[in-house]
Amino acid sequence: MSLTTTSPMSSSTSSALSQLTIGWSSLAERTGAITIPDGADEVEVIVAVQGGLDRVHPLHGWDRLIDVPGRGVARSRNAVIEATTRRYLLFCDDDVQVDLEGVAAGIEYLSRSGSALALGLGTTPDGVVRKRRPMGGRERLTSFSAARAATYEMLVDVEQVKAAGVRFDERFGAGVDLYLGDEYLFIFDLFRAGRRADAIDHVYGIHPADSSGHRWGAGDARVRAAVLNRAFGWKAPIVRLAFANRHAEKLGGWRAAARFALDGTRP
Repeated sequence: MSLTTTSPMSSSTSSALSQLTIGWSSLAERTGAITIPDGADEVEVIVAVQGGLDRVHPLHGWDRLIDVPGRGVARSRNAVIEATTRRYLLFCDDDVQVDLEGVAAGIEYLSRSGSALALGLGTTPDGVVRKRRPMGGRERLTSFSAARAATYEMLVDVEQVKAAGVRFDERFGAGVDLYLGDEYLFIFDLFRAGRRADAIDHVYGIHPADSSGHRWGAGDARVRAAVLNRAFGWKAPIVRLAFANRHAEKLGGWRAAARFALDGTRP
């Protein structure tokens, strides 16, 4: 899918985008990296900034800047949820290029399906799809498959999110000590609130090949254990054991996997 619009959008795409907010989260010194896609005139564009609005690089095409105090990307995500005036919200990072046609297709899916979240796809800059969907192009997410979610793949129905009282857990995510798992816990909490989330085969944008979710150092294992402990509570030891058995090699071998299985770290 093209990242720019070279011909007039269809009426259905235009209608979908009129219901959309894109919420960028960025540090002040990185706002110059944000690329607002061509054809976003109907989209509400919000940029949540940490580090002071006086340090923001000149931006064009945004509707609102939000000054977010404190640390952690989850704070910025939550600020965007509160600020949006549209029905659907795509979370975005400053290193993502958005594909509006793919996002519009995601909105249409949400409006038909009644799901609270449609997890789309991202590609690397050379066009490689980062994840594959099963036959049929969509799947119902579960408490386990949702662990593969990246924030820039998350398109949500804001009305359902607010009705469910779900927000990002600000103890997790980039910028704080427990720097992984904020996306997973958000989706997990949607499930706990009785909401549905699906993965679909529409591309929402381009992201660099490297991702925090691909990190597997000793410190990363501790954070992953804390995520599972927060999500599963008293069932967490069973889940940690299953996770350690499946990912022993990535964790650094069976000794490291055993440490992970016994790790009761909590936020």
